[in-house]
Amino acid sequence: MKLYGALIAVAAISLAAGLAGSVGALQPLLGIGVPYCALAILLVGLSWRVIRWSRSPVPFRIPTVCGQQISLPWIKSSRLESPHSTLGVIGRMGLEVLLFRSLFRNTRSRIDQGPRLIYGEAKWLWLGAMAFHWSLLVVVLRHLRFVVEPVPAVALWLDGLDGFFHVGVPVLYVTDIVLIAALLYLLVRRLREPQVRFISLFTDYFALFLLLGIALSGIWMRYFARVDAVAVKQLALSLTVFSPSLPKNLSAWFFVHLGLVCTLAAYLPFSKLMHMGGIFLSPTRNLANNNRMKRHVNPWNYPVKVHTYEEWEDEFREKIEAAGLPVEKH
Repeated sequence: MKLYGALIAVAAISLAAGLAGSVGALQPLLGIGVPYCALAILLVGLSWRVIRWSRSPVPFRIPTVCGQQISLPWIKSSRLESPHSTLGVIGRMGLEVLLFRSLFRNTRSRIDQGPRLIYGEAKWLWLGAMAFHWSLLVVVLRHLRFVVEPVPAVALWLDGLDGFFHVGVPVLYVTDIVLIAALLYLLVRRLREPQVRFISLFTDYFALFLLLGIALSGIWMRYFARVDAVAVKQLALSLTVFSPSLPKNLSAWFFVHLGLVCTLAAYLPFSKLMHMGGIFLSPTRNLANNNRMKRHVNPWNYPVKVHTYEEWEDEFREKIEAAGLPVEKH
């Protein structure tokens, strides 16, 4: 039901956007009003989540590490696996964000005959995640040519690199194929593995179907429906400079794509997709493991009346000496 519910929800959004895009009177609402509302929700939601995370107290150093901590001079420490400096934290964070370091070391378990619990590698998950995230990044950067004028050099360079094989007219982008394949792999994995399927929620399937809908509608527009790219850029530039102007020759397929993108933008701050920003504010990742080099005191500690050993010894001195036990102060 969670799977079908998510699929129906994305299909309903696509259908509603397509029908509204087919009605001339509703096109300004969908082409101008909805993008601005989605952008406002995205910015406010992102700010709210980041401010809330930044205000969370972190009184202790709790980085997760998998290497030797710095201690004695003759013991070699792991500068990236257990960083003790800011430079080491930056290097470790870079490996995590760009290469998914922790996911690369992820393992999977299964019960074999015996029964025996067997652990194995899960490199396919790492490869699928890498393919999806990097392809999505390239696609987003390529879309800068629609919202920026003059077109940035990085967008032109990525456009040429992505269509290097010059297959078909218009040129087939490699990232289009890789993005779809990666999303399908992540979806099939969630359905095939019983443990993953058991913990999957409606929101997990909804995010996957939403991303698949965006990718498929974009591919359909480029290679089959042939949407007017000049009109799309005219609308995008007018929205960027807050002087909206809606061209008349936009097809319903464009509004389907735009509706799904706006849904993703508005949904992102309140979903698990916010891990894209949360990783930078995670105390298990952004702190140096220097507990042996520096004492960290909880700033929220309040004065507590304590009973020291010396006071305890003075209180029970006669009984301790009568029992023949040693005392520190005579």
